[in-house]
Order: sequence, then structure tokens, then C-alpha cells
Amino acid sequence: MMNIDKDQAVVIGGGAAGMMAAAAAAENGRPVILLEKNEKLGKKLYITGKGRCNVTNACERDKFFENIVSNPKFLYSAFHAFDNKRLEMFLEENGCYLKEERGERVFPASDHASDVTAAFERFLRKRGVQVRLHSAVREIKTDGEKITGVILVDGSVIPAGTVIVATGGLSYQSTGSTGDGHRMARELGHKVTDCVPALVPLETEEDWCKKLQGLSLKNVSLTMTCGKKKLYQGFGEMLFTHYGVSGPLVLSASSYLGKRKVADVAVLTIDLKPALSEEQLDKRILRDFEENRNRQFKNALGGLYPAKLISVMIERSGIDPEKKVHEVTKQERRRLTELTKAFTLQVRGKRGFEEAVITQGGVSVKEVNPSTMESKRIRGLYFAGEVLDLDGLTGGFNLQIAWSTGYLAGSSVKSASKDVPPLDRTPRSTRFASQITFTQENAKVRHSPQKNQKGRGSDGI
Repeated sequence: MMNIDKDQAVVIGGGAAGMMAAAAAAENGRPVILLEKNEKLGKKLYITGKGRCNVTNACERDKFFENIVSNPKFLYSAFHAFDNKRLEMFLEENGCYLKEERGERVFPASDHASDVTAAFERFLRKRGVQVRLHSAVREIKTDGEKITGVILVDGSVIPAGTVIVATGGLSYQSTGSTGDGHRMARELGHKVTDCVPALVPLETEEDWCKKLQGLSLKNVSLTMTCGKKKLYQGFGEMLFTHYGVSGPLVLSASSYLGKRKVADVAVLTIDLKPALSEEQLDKRILRDFEENRNRQFKNALGGLYPAKLISVMIERSGIDPEKKVHEVTKQERRRLTELTKAFTLQVRGKRGFEEAVITQGGVSVKEVNPSTMESKRIRGLYFAGEVLDLDGLTGGFNLQIAWSTGYLAGSSVKSASKDVPPLDRTPRSTRFASQITFTQENAKVRHSPQKNQKGRGSDGI
């Protein structure tokens, strides 16, 4: 029989959600042990945003939830308890200074993801959190109704009255996200929804994509449809690869493809000139043709398209490449205009988890209390971060999900002893956040030197 330390909380997973959960639980007066199976905390953070770590998005609440793909309503309480503004204040007060770039994406001012982890490590040390590295969990123990502790893979036992599972999903498995939390949740009777790669490149049917490998398109519009249903529409950047397409627009579109079957044919439609109407584009083409009227068609498109794209545009337009520009008919010009405004590709499928930024699917939110992140099945069991069936688009939204759910799980940990009151007699859901109260006025002063900086690299998670 395990000797339970009723007040001790064990957090499984030292990523974004786990570090935040440990910080909040410790601030709430609980003795906390943070278990991480890797050699360091925050391993996945080091590779997000090309190593710069897009920690959150500074947008307002309504826009934030527009960028949450799965179960946004479940996230309301967590985001209210610990939103993007509070996250920014927490990091800066713990030595990680921030800057805001295009798309309201927030990064460490140093461009080093390690600064984010260092800020948490400082806070955890200050609050006496016991961090144990190289400590993988084999099993979560219960008495059938409530948590009693955990057993590590080496057979050692840690008694606890609370366990917070923050083990991540299935993406970037080299960082330790191997589905351990999903397995443990199933063993405790929780439903885990089907998991698929999300924010992931797409494979297309067209062979000519190989000709365009490495071509980046900026300021284009991308629409994804399945039959008559529009699944996604966005504006931004994308990239052609040897197998299909990638880049921020495509990654976002992939999340809306979701768990559809391969038989459901999805089509990507690229508007190469979204700032122009078809009529305006036709006039632009006419002007270019007039300037090159005696040249061959294949040599008159340099002002319209990137060099790498020209041969594919000629092939798909059906216009004879050797034809003189002044011989191109109005009907042929119309085809070129339509192709420019609706350049289509058929999706064959998604790439795998090894290339996915996040996992779509996870522990069913129907079995988790959205006000506390506690299991509805087992007392003292909490979930936070990507292990849950929650996901968002690129731009810092997925990390904010981790911060918010991690904070709410940690701050909701109740003392198992009835005679131990909350510290300061302050409601547990507000104590940690109250130390980093954030106002819009403070935000402007704090971030004004870095506003409107242009971004580098791809969007973070």
C-alpha cells in the first residue's frame, strides 16, 4: 500500500504546459515534483519558430479564439484565467524580455528559445519545485477513485495526491512526445480521440510540383475546398516541395483538413494576384503583352510570375510557348487570367507526425472539467497542453493553449487536507495571476521599442 503525501503534486512532462503547471501549483502552496524524461526541460521549445520560440500571439481575445481549431469553447476558462498578456508579464518579470513581430507574434527579444526555459527554471527554483530529469513515468496509480501516485520506469514509486499529465502529443517524437500521456489516460479509463498530424505539409497529386521545389510564394491567397464546402481560406506565404506544398498557409490549411478520409478529395486553389480583380489582372496582362508584343509568349511572362513558375503556367494555360505575344487570342488571355486567379492542386494527403508541428486529437475534453482541467473520472488527475484534444493555427496559439491549460491545472490543485486553507485566503484561481496583473497601459510601455518589427523565419506553434 502506497503511503500517500496528500498535498504533493507530481507533474509529468517538462514542456511548456508542464513547466507552467508546476509553477502555478507551487505558487499555490503545494510541494511539487516535476518529472521530465529528457535531459533538460522545454526540449520542444528549443525547436519551435526555428529555434526562436513564438511564445504567444498578442491579439485580442476574439481573434485568439478564431485561431483555435478544435474545441475552442473548452478553452474559455483557461484563457480567462491566464491569457497572452499575463504570459508576457510572467516571462518578462522572470528575465525573458519579449518583442512583437508581424502577425502579432511574440518572441524572446534575444531570438533564443533558451531564454523562455531559463525564465521558468528561475521561477521553479525560487518556488522550491523539485525537478527530476531522466525520469520517465510507467504508470499512474489510483485507488479506483482518486490518485495515489506514480511509478517510474525504473520501478521507483512517488506517492502523491495530485498528478498533472502534460506529456504532449505525437509530433516531434525526438523531443519526447511519444504518446505516453494518451496511453496513461486510456489505462485510467479516459477516451482518447483519434490523433492525426496537424500544422503539417501536404502531398499533392500533381507531378509538376517537383519542378517548383524550393519556390516560395508571398502575399498569395489560399483556399481549400472539399466538394462545395470551403474548409479554409487565408492570405500569406507558402512553399513548393518535391512532394507538394508547405509553408505557413499550407500548415494552417492542414489543420482544417482534420480527420477527413483520403477518399474526401480536397482541392487547394491559389490566387497568385489577390490584390487584383480579374478585370484589373487582364488589363495588367494586356499592358505587359503590349510591351513585349513581338516576343514569344514564353519570354513575356517575367513581369507576372517568378521564373521557376513560368514553364508550369505555360503548360497549364495550353498556350503555345513559341507563339508571338501579339498573336495570343482574347480567349487564351482569359485562360491565363483565370489560371492566375485560380491555380489549383489536388491534395493526396498529409505528411506524417515526424514533420507535424502539433497533434490534432488527444484526451477527450468531454471527460475533463474546463474550469479546473481535472478529470471527471479520477479525483486528483489533471491534464494540460497538447495531450488534450485542443489545437490552433500557427502564430503562437498552440503554445498559449499550453500556458493557459497548464496554469489552470496547476492553480486548481486543491489541498487534499480539509484543514489546510488556501494561501492568503485568496481564491486559488486568481493567486498566481494576481502577482502578474497586466494592463494595456503597461503593455504599451513594455513592448513599444519592439513594435512593428518584421518577422524572420516561419511561424511558431
